[in-house]
Amino acid sequence: RIAQVLGNLLINASRQSHDGSVIGIEARIDGAHIAVSVVDSGQGMHPERIPELFAKFSRSDGPGQARDLGLGLAICKGIVEAHGGRISAQSDGPGLGSRFTFTLPLADPDAAPSQIGRRTSSRDARMASEPVRVLAIDDDPRALKQVRDALTDAGFEPTVTGDPAQVMPLIAEFGPHVVLLDLMLPGTDGIELMREVVAACDAPVIFLSAYTREDIVASALEAGAADYIIKPFSPTELAARITAALRGRAPSRPVAPRISPDASPEAPDHGRFELGGLSIDLQAQLVRTADGIIELAPVEYRLLVELAANAGTLMTHDRLIANVWGPGSGGDANRLRTAIKNLRRKIGDDARHPRYIFTASRIGYRMASPDTD
Repeated sequence: RIAQVLGNLLINASRQSHDGSVIGIEARIDGAHIAVSVVDSGQGMHPERIPELFAKFSRSDGPGQARDLGLGLAICKGIVEAHGGRISAQSDGPGLGSRFTFTLPLADPDAAPSQIGRRTSSRDARMASEPVRVLAIDDDPRALKQVRDALTDAGFEPTVTGDPAQVMPLIAEFGPHVVLLDLMLPGTDGIELMREVVAACDAPVIFLSAYTREDIVASALEAGAADYIIKPFSPTELAARITAALRGRAPSRPVAPRISPDASPEAPDHGRFELGGLSIDLQAQLVRTADGIIELAPVEYRLLVELAANAGTLMTHDRLIANVWGPGSGGDANRLRTAIKNLRRKIGDDARHPRYIFTASRIGYRMASPDTD
């Protein structure tokens, strides 16, 4: 099928090119995907026509507007998306040539073909026999049912809701591995909700949307989305995109990092950190205050432990992001600030008069040391 995609793109390029002009094929690794491009120096097209190219029987911008591209590009789109990739086109205008690019997720040698909805990567053996939990948010009940049925059939463990207000409580209760989020929800900015999700948990966020404009897709991906799936989509594409998003995640950091039993005079027990009324039990992975046990999201817990492990030391934004979210996760400080805000609220730390976490404006954060007043 992929050979068919390449064949169709080459035929299309030859039809749009002059005799003797060069057609190039390029391939490169792009994160967890491979990107393959077919490039020509032929007729090109107006950029505003690009979104129409992959519809059935779309026309080019060649002389007389008479060239019909037929079903070729529509077939390419269907095949690529069924493999968990996407296809796009670029052109600077008529007479300036075109570039058609499709992506495919890289092969995972550990993946079991019969269990697409199960994590089998060696980087997380604890999850190997556990179905991938997927949280889906969409205000259209029919779309939500279709997503739930597709996830169940693929071997995932879905939880669905049409209420954006339920997202954060469900994340705390459900602990999803992946979040599917409709871009347009009533009374809610999908991009801002995605940022809150990313700050609260490790789960990659995949947008589901009927909007096909490239600027909207680009803005969603630049804001931190792991992927963008255009409605309508097939169950096979949805499952493949989820698997590709999980495959592209950085290896999870250990939940209990380096706090030695001699971290302070107030930490006599191995793997325990005590600071005022705040207690972190690393062995039990519990956080307590005077009000009792505090329920933290996984990211919030790792952030608190990272700060405690370096108590008394100023941790820069970049260092915290790399250590908590993993290398290569990007330098977006917004999710760090959101996670710090949520963490402070849960442990009862006032940002204006902090007892535990102190802010160095535009630099980073520091956990108070138990050794100092």
